[in-house]
Amino acid sequence: MINVLIVDDSRIARKMMEYELESMSGYNILTFIEDAQNAMPICMKCQVDLILMDVCTAGDSSGLVAADEIKKRFPQIKIIITTSMPEYTFIEKAKQAGCESFWYKDYGNVSLKDVIEKTMAGENVYPDKTPDVDIYGVPISKFTPAQLRVLRELAMGLSQEEVAKKLCLSRSVIKGHISHMCDKTNTSKTLQLVTEAIEKRVILPKY
Repeated sequence: MINVLIVDDSRIARKMMEYELESMSGYNILTFIEDAQNAMPICMKCQVDLILMDVCTAGDSSGLVAADEIKKRFPQIKIIITTSMPEYTFIEKAKQAGCESFWYKDYGNVSLKDVIEKTMAGENVYPDKTPDVDIYGVPISKFTPAQLRVLRELAMGLSQEEVAKKLCLSRSVIKGHISHMCDKTNTSKTLQLVTEAIEKRVILPKY
């Protein structure tokens, strides 16, 4: 029997995952929790074989941070990161944490059941790319990684000078990235770009 821990603060998402697992043989749901910070104590007390870990959980706890800590202590536990957020850094962060798989709740055509079965069979299942959400009508795939990194740092509340220092770039390079993004989106203010990126959940500063 494969023991599963579900970490998600959405009741609807938890019920959907419960339904999927109950339709599969050999799976036992240990419990449901809403806050990712509470996952480690359960792993220490119980035999957990698989975790379905949401990224944005109760109390603003990051499932990615919790997953990283769990994988360091219990590398044998398989973790599938789940999210409905198209934040462009999540896939790479999940890979860096050592998570086996990644599943978008609201994007793509791969079922959770398929991801679970492949993961437990030893496969790593990841989307090819982040959902191509648009910022002022421009898909994020049209932005360079450097531009998105600058936009994310600005969304964290840093000034252009602070972003330049953090990324070890000149102020003129930072201004150039911002100018190119404004030109692409036909916007005139950096705040407009940052606000739109956050509202579209392309960038989530807390996570």
